[in-house]
Amino acid sequence: MTDYRLLVVCCLVVIAALLVVGAVSHGVIRHIVQTAPLWFSIVLGLRRSEWSKWAALPCLLFWLVIMVFIWLFLLGWARIITGTFSATETEMTIVVGLASIAGLAKALSTRTGVRWWKGLTVFAAIAVLQVVVLRISLLPAIAHR
Repeated sequence: MTDYRLLVVCCLVVIAALLVVGAVSHGVIRHIVQTAPLWFSIVLGLRRSEWSKWAALPCLLFWLVIMVFIWLFLLGWARIITGTFSATETEMTIVVGLASIAGLAKALSTRTGVRWWKGLTVFAAIAVLQVVVLRISLLPAIAHR
């Protein structure tokens, strides 16, 4: 049986770091909404389910890409994501990025008995959910709380 503890810890670190960002910036509610899909992987991982890998992959990939876009902006190389980032927010981008890389490495190295097409279906569903919750978190009723 595969050990999913590292994957669970990586997802929890991403959530914690993004909640810190919420605490020092726009509000925690927005970041609670944005990180909700990570809980699927956490719950599945705690149950030692092979599906945890497939639920974690799209979320960790999504957050890694967002962190890369932020760093491209901070370095003045691209303006895909823009804004003003405090020192704490900048530090949390590093934490989220490293946790995402570690979680992706663990997930990609984990062999499961899940058929690839079923895994990709879960991957796609969670990926869509992650994009939807990001959009919801930007609604004025949530974004400014």
